[in-house]
Amino acid sequence: MSTQDVLIRIQATPNPNAWKFVLDRPVLNDGKATYAEPKEAEQSPLASSLFMIEGVRQVHFFQNVITITHNFDCDPEEIQREVCAVIQTRMPIHNPNQTIADEKKLRRASLSPEVQRIEEILDDTVRPGLQGDGGDLDVVKYEDNKLYVFYQGACGTCPSATSGTLMAIEGILRDQFNPTIEVIPM
Repeated sequence: MSTQDVLIRIQATPNPNAWKFVLDRPVLNDGKATYAEPKEAEQSPLASSLFMIEGVRQVHFFQNVITITHNFDCDPEEIQREVCAVIQTRMPIHNPNQTIADEKKLRRASLSPEVQRIEEILDDTVRPGLQGDGGDLDVVKYEDNKLYVFYQGACGTCPSATSGTLMAIEGILRDQFNPTIEVIPM
């Protein structure tokens, strides 16, 4: 583990209550991890420490990015300063191989062919953009031509996730999968 300072670039996301912290080293070597509450972060000293910052509501790890979603009434500069301080002190002990198990790969093999195709379409068209904005999307279930999805990271509380982004996802799936599919956020 390196003890030199972590280089951090802070980027805004489309969600006014979320910031991306892009690091010069991996946060996760594989998969992603979303911690929606402190209890979920108990096995990660980095995520646990980030939850100790007043106002932090969610922590999302993906590749070399940490996305922090915070309460709307927090001072963004204060959140950014405190998150950077935690990253500097916790990255030397952080293990980028120890994460919440990314079960998606294992789970996909047991999915119906329809859901596997939906996942492929989302991987090719939707997820790269969401991940670029500090978030992601999970398919919860598909039944009666309704696709139920759960937004993660910055997307979880983003106003556009339930309007424009949702309509775009539905449009892509109608074009590439089924013209009558309905996408419903959970």
